[in-house]
Amino acid sequence: MVHSMTGYGKAAVELPHKKLTIEIKSLNSKQFDLFTRIPMIYREKEIGLRNWLSKELERGKIDLSFTVEHISKDVSATIDHTLLKQYHQEITALSHELNISLPQDWFQTLLRLPDVMKQDAEELNEEEWSIIEKTIQKAVNELIGFRVQEGEMLRNLLEEKIENIRQLLQEIEPYESERIEKVKSRIHDGLATLENKEYDTNRFEQEMIYYIEKLDVNEEKSRLTNHLDYFIETLDEKKSQGKKLGFIAQEMGREINTLGSKSNHSDMQRIVVRMKDELEQIKEQILNVL
Repeated sequence: MVHSMTGYGKAAVELPHKKLTIEIKSLNSKQFDLFTRIPMIYREKEIGLRNWLSKELERGKIDLSFTVEHISKDVSATIDHTLLKQYHQEITALSHELNISLPQDWFQTLLRLPDVMKQDAEELNEEEWSIIEKTIQKAVNELIGFRVQEGEMLRNLLEEKIENIRQLLQEIEPYESERIEKVKSRIHDGLATLENKEYDTNRFEQEMIYYIEKLDVNEEKSRLTNHLDYFIETLDEKKSQGKKLGFIAQEMGREINTLGSKSNHSDMQRIVVRMKDELEQIKEQILNVL
């Protein structure tokens, strides 16, 4: 089964004093790369969370964010009187020194300054974290479902491209015997232009066989067909195999390149170019496969 590395999941939960929204998204990457935006109160859980997510999601550039909305008015806060007075004195002094007007609403100005308002530090509650873990699991499950859906689209596209290469491989066959006959005719015509020159016909036949064998592409066609079959088999495996598909695509590329170098025929070379175009599209899509 093919899974895409692209995905998105979201889940929310209401706790006694706040609402927590968890979003997780994934893009393609060669390895597991996690970026988190987590409130300080939950930071001690980040290592365990990272290890768990690496097993669940395997690969991808993962972005995990927590959004906290306080819904209770019981959250206690205090004003740092000393710091507020210091801010007031410094602002007043700068006002006289720089000839800048003092603020009209002192309280609104001062209360917005850093660390004037202090909320009582929260402590991590294990029961609360257990609920949050389940919420994270919901978001991850949604992301995995997204990956499966995207993976099905990827699979259809990859199968289409593989079939295109298979059809192009069949289009080569009519030109194979034609180009061999052209080579023979060209060599015979060249020898016929030589006057008063004799040559060993047995040696000539040996050289002709050697030359034709160098142009033979049956082995490359057979190997390419096997690679195409193996690619489809890998798509059918239970676990998504993005890296393995990439290796198979590399082997397909080698056989297609050899076909091109051996073709010695303009129409065959055009077909090889079309094969390369299909293969490049396959390689681009494989980058998104888990």
